[in-house]
Amino acid sequence: MITDLRLQNFRSYGDSSFELNSGVNIVVGPNASGKTNLLEAVLVLAKGSSYRVKDAELIKFKKDWARLDGNLSSGGHRTVKIIAEPKADKTYEIDGRPYKRLTLNNSLPVVLFEPNHLLLLSGGPERRRDYVDDLLEQTIPGFGSLRRQYKRALAQRNALLKNHGVAAKSQIFPWDLRLSELAGQIVRSRSNLITDIDKLFINVYNDISASKTKVNISYDTTWPMDSYQSHLLKKLESNIETDALRGFTSAGPHREDIKVTFNNKPSQEVASRGEVRTAILALKIIELQIIRDFRDGKPPILLLDDVFSELDGRRRHALTDRLASYQTFITTTDADIVTKHFTDSANVIALS
Repeated sequence: MITDLRLQNFRSYGDSSFELNSGVNIVVGPNASGKTNLLEAVLVLAKGSSYRVKDAELIKFKKDWARLDGNLSSGGHRTVKIIAEPKADKTYEIDGRPYKRLTLNNSLPVVLFEPNHLLLLSGGPERRRDYVDDLLEQTIPGFGSLRRQYKRALAQRNALLKNHGVAAKSQIFPWDLRLSELAGQIVRSRSNLITDIDKLFINVYNDISASKTKVNISYDTTWPMDSYQSHLLKKLESNIETDALRGFTSAGPHREDIKVTFNNKPSQEVASRGEVRTAILALKIIELQIIRDFRDGKPPILLLDDVFSELDGRRRHALTDRLASYQTFITTTDADIVTKHFTDSANVIALS
């Protein structure tokens, strides 16, 4: 866990330092006081990237660089440096050793819960794919690289489709092969993870809601896992004329979805607002457990960005009952809503 943090020219901060609690840290202040920016700093220090903006936008306005420094309870020290010119670039130091990228092995485990996650079930399939793929990056070595390779191969195929169409068929075929190979690995990883989540989903959901609703999560894929690669390759070849007209690749993991059902019916059709929030909270609690198990019991850092007030009393209690062993950061404009759920040991960081 992080014991203290210094932000220099980071977002809205000039030069600020914070002492952090090993348990719950409540970041309170009015809107535009820098609450989310502080959470974002923790995330960048831990994982290397923001969930909101590109690297260049992390630098304070009219400044040439930004820097984050954090000390860990283990005695380690982490630094992130971002420069604006000649182009935005980011480097890391861990205990004095330089790195250009944070991998699974040298990142800190983090679970983020922010307002857009409340749209996870009602929003488009891209949100659900990203949710699963982000979790896979924290639990499967090399998945982040696999994900980037797939995006690059897809971009190359799409560029050929747009610029040359069917005339580039011979050039497109190698990308069909590459996409199919990478896709097979991605969908197997997604399917295995979602199967693991589904085993826990109904019990965690019903524990929170005190109901007996049958909730399930599944991967809504097009073909069986054991033959996905060959099926996709055939589909890419047969679809080339249609894809050329559209200018994009119409089949593959980037087009698939994750399905959540309530009593065997799609959540989008039958779930109430409260049921949706309970399901998302259950998924976040499961995410904590999966990452902790993968890290041999080492708990991830939990970031709750302005969502505590979005939960009712039952859901707040369900969440706080599980926070005892996690270093947690909660942003809020109303400290009273949060502090009454914790003991006096919570660390309140007041911003103005």
